[in-house]
Amino acid sequence: MSRAPSARRSGTRSLRRIITVGIAFTTAASLAGCAQSERGSGGGEGGTLTFGAAGAPDLFDPFYASDGETFRVTRQMMEGLVDFKPGSVDVEPALAESWEHTPDGKTWTFKLRNGVKFHDGTDFNSDAVCKNFQRWYNQTGAGQNNALSYYWIENFGGFADGKAPSLFQNCENPDPTTAVVHLTRATSKFPDLLGLPSFSMQSPTAMEQYKANDVKAQGDSFVYPEYSKSHPTGTGPFKFDSYDQSNGTIKLVRNDGYWGEKTKLNELIFRIIPDETVRKQELESGSIDGYDLPNAADLKALREAGNNVQVRDPFNIMYLGITQKNNPALQNLKVRQALAHAVDRETLVKANLPEGASVATQYYPENVDGYAKDVQQYPHDPAKAKQLLAEAGASNLTVNFYWPTEVTRPYMPDPQGIYNALAEDLREAGITVNPVSKPWNGGYIDDVDNAKADIFLLGWTGDYNTPDNFIGTFFGTPTNRFYTAGAPWGEDLAAQLRAADSEPDEAKRTSMYQDINRKLLSEYLPAVPLSHSPPAIVTSPRVQGLVTSPLTAEEFASVSVSEQ
Repeated sequence: MSRAPSARRSGTRSLRRIITVGIAFTTAASLAGCAQSERGSGGGEGGTLTFGAAGAPDLFDPFYASDGETFRVTRQMMEGLVDFKPGSVDVEPALAESWEHTPDGKTWTFKLRNGVKFHDGTDFNSDAVCKNFQRWYNQTGAGQNNALSYYWIENFGGFADGKAPSLFQNCENPDPTTAVVHLTRATSKFPDLLGLPSFSMQSPTAMEQYKANDVKAQGDSFVYPEYSKSHPTGTGPFKFDSYDQSNGTIKLVRNDGYWGEKTKLNELIFRIIPDETVRKQELESGSIDGYDLPNAADLKALREAGNNVQVRDPFNIMYLGITQKNNPALQNLKVRQALAHAVDRETLVKANLPEGASVATQYYPENVDGYAKDVQQYPHDPAKAKQLLAEAGASNLTVNFYWPTEVTRPYMPDPQGIYNALAEDLREAGITVNPVSKPWNGGYIDDVDNAKADIFLLGWTGDYNTPDNFIGTFFGTPTNRFYTAGAPWGEDLAAQLRAADSEPDEAKRTSMYQDINRKLLSEYLPAVPLSHSPPAIVTSPRVQGLVTSPLTAEEFASVSVSEQ
């Protein structure tokens, strides 16, 4: 698919296949123009947008986050060096106006926007850029926990202590508008990964004043510092105002000092409403102006009532995760294959997912490079599942099946319904299922990321269009939520993924990923791919200007709300 101009990408990645929301190559000048012109028009028109959020964020420091509800909020306040063009997965300039790299792909020079300030008045410059990189790289203690520094570990690897290899080497600031980032190897995902919310630029002044790194482990959870709760400070079009936890309301206000065109809204409010039916009722009553992931059965009625219902192209995967840490039986490939044959994915898609959803045969959509059409298939076959369990000596298999409450995800619109369907399939194959349900941000994600589940429901919406963003994120670290470190092939798989990501030749890289995908389904099977789902978003007739994102990464700066 198309990316930044070739002058910025030469030696790292050539033209990729265009996905349905893609655009053609553009010049650096036109990209820079888009970056300003498409961030909202006009300022000071007033109004408040109230959006129904499906879950509560744990915190407002995106570096320590890995969930969509946190990113939905922080994305409005914070920006990275690069962003993604509205409505697309194509990278464009943001706080960096342009960039170039050396032929070996290891040294990247970013030309920064001049005159940008953080919300606290601190100058955004190359010193701030390097301080953010050093903050990420120098995490210690609880800050290195995979449940906290998830995106750093999955994208950059290790930290400054050298216990694990790191993609990041160092950052230099030769002048205020030039930042130079040195990598230890070439990678197909740079600089795209810098558009992730976790790598947003945050004020060094505010982070130091409010002790942003002072996160501590407490039992199975974490205690976060004052910065992440009350003082998140970025450069974006909205600023943090307050979080009323008792009423489940997050309030952002317009940043009148924004470097680009100001948002039309005075206020952006997120109301936390975990129940999808209640979100629908609140929209109908006029208490909120929109919400994400409406039930597929409601789309027709929502449209007939005059609401704006937009369905994004699917760029996601839902899977049945398998953890090889605690249940010895799950370390046997035949047992994992039995799980794959036990689940009825065709019926699941028809009965529990929206129109346009499809059965997944591997761990990312087919419009991502490296998709292999000849992977091993696992048709629904309870008898075959029982046979495999018997051959593995696991006919009496019992699994702790984790599923999340108080959340709706783009790939998982009805967690309980999906769990019920899959649990029934497993029981039909003779597997005993012990259900474990926890709130998404009330222990579920922490338990899953710390490999406490036997099997679990989870998925992924792509952050950018590379195989590495999917399977590299899932399996690139052996001590991941699947705990592939417990398998004899875990480290080898991680090494294969690193090698493919570092391969500069596109044709060879694609072939390497196809081979990995074949092995993932035939030799490894660390999870069971289930489905790809097209998520919808709905807004009232009063809302104009919302540009949907296949990454489910909508920015509300372009939105206006009429008085009707």
